[in-house]
Amino acid sequence: MKRANRYLTAATAALVLALLPAAAGAQAAAPSITPPPSSFRTVALGMTVNEVKEALRKDALYRYRGDPDVSFLPLSSETLIECEGLSYLSRAYFQFAEGKLYVLILVLDQRKLDHYSLFTAFTAKYGEPVSFNPTEAVWQSGTVRFSLERPLTVKYIDRGVFQAQVARGAAQQDLEQLSREQFIGQF
Repeated sequence: MKRANRYLTAATAALVLALLPAAAGAQAAAPSITPPPSSFRTVALGMTVNEVKEALRKDALYRYRGDPDVSFLPLSSETLIECEGLSYLSRAYFQFAEGKLYVLILVLDQRKLDHYSLFTAFTAKYGEPVSFNPTEAVWQSGTVRFSLERPLTVKYIDRGVFQAQVARGAAQQDLEQLSREQFIGQF
């Protein structure tokens, strides 16, 4: 029995050694993980309003009609471009702060695409999400927050600009609260 175990152990070791180079080669051939993207087709975070308008005019995926699709968000200095899409894209939203694109939202056609296929492709390309729950999966780099959300939506957010916008909003809220308290104190 000891003799059989010795042969079995030797055979197992030989098999493992034979497979190790193949396993090492398979790891080397595995696709590398890339950071989440900051652009879709010809539109990239950080582009100016005019650059995005021009890119939308040239790209047949968007049904961009020009200035009727551009609006200014109330109570802010932000610009929003909203347009219909074709093929796999239902709608697209482009939000600007200080003239630069910082949020890109793509609402996808659920009749042609599904959440699982996108999640699988994104995980293969960008690695495991940093955050995952039933409503969204999030991939991040130092500068970009990229998410797949339900209903079938992909979002690109410039993290630096977004955090500045949130801080600015919190400061505005503090100022409004202070003014409210001062107003009430006058009675």
